[in-house]
Amino acid sequence: MLSELDAYAKELERTRTYLIEKAITSYFDKLDEIIADRRIDEIKKGKEKPVTLEEVLKKSGVNV
Repeated sequence: MLSELDAYAKELERTRTYLIEKAITSYFDKLDEIIADRRIDEIKKGKEKPVTLEEVLKKSGVNV
């Protein structure tokens, strides 16, 4: 795996660290998308209730 990483780094003129950071960031973005899709499905199925902005502000102690 390291030899593959080194080959990509050389081809792209980037460091291993740069490529690893980009890969991890991309992976977390994908996980965020999966979690958001699950939450939307739960709302559609009636398992979860969306929270309004007003409720969030009230719980945070923000007076509007």
